[in-house]
Amino acid sequence: MSDIKHISSQRAAQPVAPYSQAIAAAGQIFVSGQIPADAQGNLIEGSIAEKTKACCEALKNILEDAGSGIHRVVKTTVFITTMDNFAEMNGVYGEYFKHKPARSCVAVKELPKGVPVEIECVALQGSG
Repeated sequence: MSDIKHISSQRAAQPVAPYSQAIAAAGQIFVSGQIPADAQGNLIEGSIAEKTKACCEALKNILEDAGSGIHRVVKTTVFITTMDNFAEMNGVYGEYFKHKPARSCVAVKELPKGVPVEIECVALQGSG
């Protein structure tokens, strides 16, 4: 499996289960869902905006450390625990994804560690 590379960034929370922060394969980077936590794994307190920003910063850091960037994202999936948070989440999300990649946003019953938002993405490899 030499055509699959595991990506790890010290600038984002480390996985606490059997998965990678990201995988590079076939010219793409698949970033696992990022919850609102700092690089040490401590959950971020505050508004949904602050928590969404933490998720986006983690995605950005992982992609940069993989030699890509947030501007190379082609698809995101946003998980939120209530659509009541959609507008506030979307405002922050839009600041990071000005190029408007494809996106799905779904409300789920609950997320790991009781957080209200989680975001994953797929990006193209390289700095483009």
